[in-house]
Amino acid sequence: MFGLQFGIKEIIDIFAVAVLLFYAFKFLKKSGGMAVFAGVLVFIVIWYLVSHLLQMELLGGILDKIMSVGGFAIIVIFQDEIRRFFSRIGSGKDWNVIKVFKKIFGADAHSDNNLEMMQIVMACRNMSRNFVGALIVVARGNDLDYYVQSGERIDANIGSRLIENIFFKNSPLHDGALIVSHGRLLAAGCILPVSRNNELPKAMGLRHRAAIGITEQTDAMAIVVSEETGQMSFAINGKMTSKITPEQLDELLSQNQ
Repeated sequence: MFGLQFGIKEIIDIFAVAVLLFYAFKFLKKSGGMAVFAGVLVFIVIWYLVSHLLQMELLGGILDKIMSVGGFAIIVIFQDEIRRFFSRIGSGKDWNVIKVFKKIFGADAHSDNNLEMMQIVMACRNMSRNFVGALIVVARGNDLDYYVQSGERIDANIGSRLIENIFFKNSPLHDGALIVSHGRLLAAGCILPVSRNNELPKAMGLRHRAAIGITEQTDAMAIVVSEETGQMSFAINGKMTSKITPEQLDELLSQNQ
C-alpha cells in the first residue's frame, strides 16, 4: 500500500536495532549515565520544536549551531562509557570460542592458575577470620597497567602470606587495591575508579564501590574482605555477590578465569 517492502532483512534490521538500544540503555543505567542521556534527549526534543515546528529563527539558529557539533559533544560527554564499551568488545571475554580454545590448549596453565587462585582464597579466608579489610583485583583480558601505575609495584609470586602481610592493618599499602595479573602480584596500594551506579546501597563502603567500579570499566574480577564484618564479596561485570564462603569464592574464581 505504501510501497514498502518488508522481508527477512528488514526484520533482522529492526531486531538488531532493538537489541542495540536495549544494551545501550542497560549499559548507561549501570554506568550512571542515564541522567545525562535523558538530558541530551530533552535538548534534542526542544531543538526540534523550536527549529522545525515553531520556526523560531533566532533561538533556532543558536540551537542549530549547537546541534552541528552534537556528535563531537556526545563523544566528549560519554567518553568514559564509550571507552568501556569498546574495551569490553576488545577483551572478548564473552566469546565462547576463545574460552573453548583456552580449555583445550591451555590445560597446564589452567592448572597453575588454580593453584594461584587457591593461594588468594586461603589469604582471603584468613583475613576474613581476623577482620582484616582487603581489596584484590584479578586481571583477565584487559590490561590494568594504568591502575598498576597508581600503586607500588611488587611483581612477586602469588602467596597467601604475602597477601596477608600487604593488607595487615599497620601496613602502608593496606588501604589500596592489590592487582594480580599473569600469575604475579603486580602492585599494591593501587587507586581504583569508584562506581557511579546510583542504585548501589548508600551504606556500601568505598572498597565495595571500587570493586564494582573496576569491574564496570574492565573485565577484571575483584574480591573484597570487609574490615567491619569479615564477610567476603566477589565482583565481576559490575555486579557483586556478597556473603560468600571460601568454597564459593574458589568456585567463582575458577569459573571466570
